[in-house]
Amino acid sequence: MTHMTTPDELKGRIPTGLLSFPVTDFDAGGAFDAVGYRGRLEWLGSYRPAALFAAGGTGEFFSLTVREFSEVIAMAVETCRDQVPIIAGAGYGTQVAIEYAREAERLGVAGILLMPPYLTETSQPGLRAHITAVCKATRLGVIVYNRANCRVSVETLQRVADECPNLIGFKDGVGEIESMVAVRNAMGERLTYLGGLPTAEIYAQAYMAMGVSTYSSAVFNFIPRTAMIFYQAVMERDDAAIAELLRNFFLPYLHIRKRHPGYAVSIVKAGATIIGRGAGSVRSPIHDLDQDERARLATLIEALGPQ
Repeated sequence: MTHMTTPDELKGRIPTGLLSFPVTDFDAGGAFDAVGYRGRLEWLGSYRPAALFAAGGTGEFFSLTVREFSEVIAMAVETCRDQVPIIAGAGYGTQVAIEYAREAERLGVAGILLMPPYLTETSQPGLRAHITAVCKATRLGVIVYNRANCRVSVETLQRVADECPNLIGFKDGVGEIESMVAVRNAMGERLTYLGGLPTAEIYAQAYMAMGVSTYSSAVFNFIPRTAMIFYQAVMERDDAAIAELLRNFFLPYLHIRKRHPGYAVSIVKAGATIIGRGAGSVRSPIHDLDQDERARLATLIEALGPQ
């Protein structure tokens, strides 16, 4: 029988290295490409990230059918078993998020990333009830994604953490320094903390100073060697190496990514195609990069050398 990763085990694993969230492979007809996805996971797993988020934001969780979600998670667990922990996305309304979390637990993931609810505005009492319900529906460790309409106050986080021992992580995708410092100061070692802003490398130094010891890297999908070099530079406080990569790659990359909403996903899939590991097009309502944008991205990637 496969060992279930306990919440404490996952909490201890997360800060030990770089995190990432693989894109989801679609074939020419737009259907999930299981063979392509397996190959992607094998390749990315060989770099030994601390964990991989399957069916996360960059994995286009928002566009997957329920059946596809199960297929993606099952393939990720099967491929990475005993090598890299898989954390599954779960989201939408409370009852739907519970179903996703329970299905992911059944399939053998190591933990759950609870993403923001869909569409509706939220209150702090509502978020508390939502996060608490999902935590209580699973034995797995749960990381709450502080982003969009799921901006969790310190008081809400404290009350959920008191009630739910398996709430083990706080992933920040908002980027408000005052709020992040308040959370880190109030919660201390009760939680583990992850940087979760798009192109997290831009913020890595600042988040390290706030006590956030790791982050999830989107560019790991197509420049894994460079992503690992940058992560090591952050861990070692190598300001010169960080500045060089920011100047030569990440800031120009950011100019392309910010051209349209949704490009945080589209640009990653474009990068994968450029290096010969294409995962198909993104699904609407986001769209692919245009020809000029792809050419500019290809120039940036080429300058980095082999991955």
